[in-house]
Amino acid sequence: MQIGPYVLPNRLFVAPMAGVTDRPFRQLCRAFGAGYAVSEMVTSRRDLWHTLKTSRRADHAGEPGPIAVQIAGTDAAMMAEAARYNIDRGAQIIDINMGCPAKKVCDRWAGSALMRDEPLALSIIEAVVAACAPHGVPVTLKMRTGWCAQVKNALAIARAAEQAGVHMVTVHGRTREQGYKGEAEYETIAAVKAALRIPVVANGDIDSPAKARTVLAATGADALMIGRAAQGRPWIFRAIAHHLATGQDLAPPLVLEVRRALLGHLRDHYALYGEHTGVRSARKHIGWCVRALPGGEAFRAHMNAIESAAAQWQAVADFFDELAQAHERLPQADAAAAVGQGVEAPTQA
Repeated sequence: MQIGPYVLPNRLFVAPMAGVTDRPFRQLCRAFGAGYAVSEMVTSRRDLWHTLKTSRRADHAGEPGPIAVQIAGTDAAMMAEAARYNIDRGAQIIDINMGCPAKKVCDRWAGSALMRDEPLALSIIEAVVAACAPHGVPVTLKMRTGWCAQVKNALAIARAAEQAGVHMVTVHGRTREQGYKGEAEYETIAAVKAALRIPVVANGDIDSPAKARTVLAATGADALMIGRAAQGRPWIFRAIAHHLATGQDLAPPLVLEVRRALLGHLRDHYALYGEHTGVRSARKHIGWCVRALPGGEAFRAHMNAIESAAAQWQAVADFFDELAQAHERLPQADAAAAVGQGVEAPTQA
């Protein structure tokens, strides 16, 4: 799998999710087998570039390449400027957000709302490609199947994007109108794949190794992008890779392996956000990981009342130490129950 000059180790990608796919989470998923990860979306508004929120989203310290940054906005010139700004700060791939269904984004005609205005969408794509070309930085595009069931124009936009010089297209198998309700459909993704020469990535409801195989067969996609199912289960990438390679299901991870990975993730998380914000924002990651485990719901209630990083970290360590006394590996039934039950941030692209 290749994006421009960058050869990726595999075809399993982490979906960009606002409030989730920060650098610590991206690195956690990579450690469990993800071959590529895109940052949370960064606004094209210059007045917000120097805020703490944006600086954290643009933090790639120590992250292996290629560094991919997703940008969002509604003005072609501003999007081009945002691309150049992020390239100057280390971005090696620029991804255009045309897939976010969140109301606060779409009300500004950004995200998937751009699919309602194809000329505007194309002008943004062309401007970003032109801004990136002198730097040798490939541009990718993430979108939905369309705005609503009556207007599924992903194929038309994908064709135009390819003509404009986009290197890869990702399609989430839902319309903006659906949000994350109902089931993803893959016919539109298959049509996009059949029409394009550049790589096409399938996204939406890929929550198990078996589903990954089904989606690849249904779409012919070059790669898979996984979002909600990786929340609390970053080892899903390793499990899917094993299944695609062997046809066999991988055993659930060792409890002590999960303990070690989660505690390391927490250290990275606190280092990025600081104690006050870090403890609070880490709660969702911990909750996703433990909720389907024995005693997980009671632990979540206890953990959500903890205010210090040291106490939160120790509580997680103690929880998994106790779990390891009864289970060598994550309980299978409970791990299966967690599949697909992570809730993506509403501003997931």
